[in-house]
Amino acid sequence: MNGEFGLIDAIVAGLGDRSAGDWITVGPGDDAALIQSTPGMHQVASIDSLLADVHFPLSAPPQLIGYRALMVAFSDLAAMAATPRYCLVSLSMDEVQLALGSHWVTALAQGMAEAASVLGVYVCGGNLSRGPLNIGVSVHGEVDWQQVLLRSGGAADQGLYVTGALGGAAACVRTGNMVPVDPSALSPLQQAYYRPLARCDLASDLGSVAAGLDISDGLTQDLGHLCRASGCGAALDSGAIPLAAGAALDDALFGGDDYQLLLASELPVPNAHRIGTLTHGADITLDGKPLAAEGFDHFRREG
Repeated sequence: MNGEFGLIDAIVAGLGDRSAGDWITVGPGDDAALIQSTPGMHQVASIDSLLADVHFPLSAPPQLIGYRALMVAFSDLAAMAATPRYCLVSLSMDEVQLALGSHWVTALAQGMAEAASVLGVYVCGGNLSRGPLNIGVSVHGEVDWQQVLLRSGGAADQGLYVTGALGGAAACVRTGNMVPVDPSALSPLQQAYYRPLARCDLASDLGSVAAGLDISDGLTQDLGHLCRASGCGAALDSGAIPLAAGAALDDALFGGDDYQLLLASELPVPNAHRIGTLTHGADITLDGKPLAAEGFDHFRREG
């Protein structure tokens, strides 16, 4: 391997045509990327940091890590009904990855390129350093202000909807099936964990939606965020919550890593499942019984 610049060359090679696009004037290789903006659109940005053995197993295949990293990050743009455009990636690698040579980092970049191709976005720059394995992904997109989706637009009596089956990724973690894993033969639960889909494909279905966010930390915890922002409570119907094959209800309620959208709307939402209703007051209930808004929390003290 030819040091830092050899690694950069390997990353760019792994990205292929996802390192340059029609609206990218300057991509990887200069001090900064240069992007053409669309007149009249608001810019939308978010950033995620993914840590080994927290957000993905250290021993997982790098192409799956790369794919998951991009999809997880772009899900925040999907939650705001934004059109994704590009991202920047900051990668820190320790001696384990460096010892594997350019093959590991090229496979990581190939996984990112696959996810970028699915979303129609580009990886147009980033940063490389030595240290504990850490992948930072800064995602960027655009949205018409009249169409932007916020957490604060909900109101009592609106329906609550989710855009797909829940609990599959959490069930994969709970059952200890994250590793070993063969990228060419993923089980359904492994597919849910390693290959989530940022639901940017649903932007055209969200015209009637009043509020929403993506489900990253568990249905009840993310519902709590929406309820607090909108000044509402919620009543959920357990029988209406769509579960992934192999998942239990608790996986959907508290597990997280689904990256489906949770939406509030007065009208039915195409391609979504109604699971309950926003209510007056502040309580969240499941089948009429109180439900704690709990889920994944990086900073919760254990014990």
